[in-house]
Amino acid sequence: MKTLLFLAALLLGLPLQAAQLVLDLGNGSRTWQTRELLQLPQARTITVPDDVSYKRDMQYRAVPLAVLLAGIKDSDHLQAVALDGFAAELPAAPLMNTQGAKAWLAIEDPAQPWPPLASGKPSAGPFYLVWTHPEIGHISPEQWPFQVASIKRLAAVAERFPALLPDPALAANDPINQGFALFQKNCLACHRLNGAGDAQFGPDLNIPYSPTEYFGAEFLTRYIRDPQSLRQWPQAKMPGFSTAVLPDAELQMLVDYLRHMAGRKTNP
Repeated sequence: MKTLLFLAALLLGLPLQAAQLVLDLGNGSRTWQTRELLQLPQARTITVPDDVSYKRDMQYRAVPLAVLLAGIKDSDHLQAVALDGFAAELPAAPLMNTQGAKAWLAIEDPAQPWPPLASGKPSAGPFYLVWTHPEIGHISPEQWPFQVASIKRLAAVAERFPALLPDPALAANDPINQGFALFQKNCLACHRLNGAGDAQFGPDLNIPYSPTEYFGAEFLTRYIRDPQSLRQWPQAKMPGFSTAVLPDAELQMLVDYLRHMAGRKTNP
């Protein structure tokens, strides 16, 4: 109910109320209120050049995410869930960095609300995972979840969703297994495959058909690079993946994984 009221306030332009962020890190759940986060001594005003969601330079009041992840190890796996069902799968190690690419939890102050993401859209608040120097860590746009409601520690994707796994006979360094890792990083936040995954955002990428079965190779690549170049509609949400984010060799491995999984369909 609180989530629905918050979204209604954003859409109707009503004054924002303080929000809450739930952290479930395996050692008990902790709920942080907006005011508590803004008053942490580690809170800073940061500048994010060319913000992924706003497509321009932005300033935020933010806390280094590592400050909130007490007890988390680099080998752990986290999931950030947004109000709209976007579920970003996040290896913990990059989130714990204090040098190079650094993760921050940006906090929207109700007294100074952020701009809408687009006309008629809400802002990226109340909480937004942003990065400084993301290029150093090869951070994907899918690792910038906005409107975050909760962050929790979970088992790794392969353990939770065996239906996503490639043929176990493949070598660990096989390009298809590398494609599986890229799928987790770039696709699983929005899409399921074989019915497996937590996202409630985009279509399943294998059931009933894989995009490799109805797109020619050239057009599938073009679609991933720039979705609007093939299908244009006002409510489209899929971002394009530039060569800076997904180099050609990685894109090929991702497509090879999808093609491989088209032969490993399972009933959801």
